[in-house]
Amino acid sequence: MKIIRVVLGALILFLDWVFTPKSVKRSAAFQKQIEQKVKGLTLYQYKSCPFCVKVRRELKRQSIRIPLKDPKRDEVAKTELLDGAGRLKVPCLKIVEGSNVRWMFESSDIIEYIRMRTL
Repeated sequence: MKIIRVVLGALILFLDWVFTPKSVKRSAAFQKQIEQKVKGLTLYQYKSCPFCVKVRRELKRQSIRIPLKDPKRDEVAKTELLDGAGRLKVPCLKIVEGSNVRWMFESSDIIEYIRMRTL
């Protein structure tokens, strides 16, 4: 089973690399506004998870840069995700708004949230 996961993961990463989406071009001022709107967001993800790839591709399409953390390879990120969200599931978007912290799972929900936030 591990061999299948390794092969599929490599295939997913290869296809993601071959078919990388084009980024949206914005003026510097508008891009800065977008970056302010996504401030406080962090994506917890695994490199070869297909749902994580889906979210990262949308971020690339929209020219949105947010911190990415990999709880599989980073013990601090793993602890943050377990302590904050209560489970080790990716993709997970950490949303910090002032002193309020929310955790959002499900790739489609994350993509929709980011689209609505950056309108």
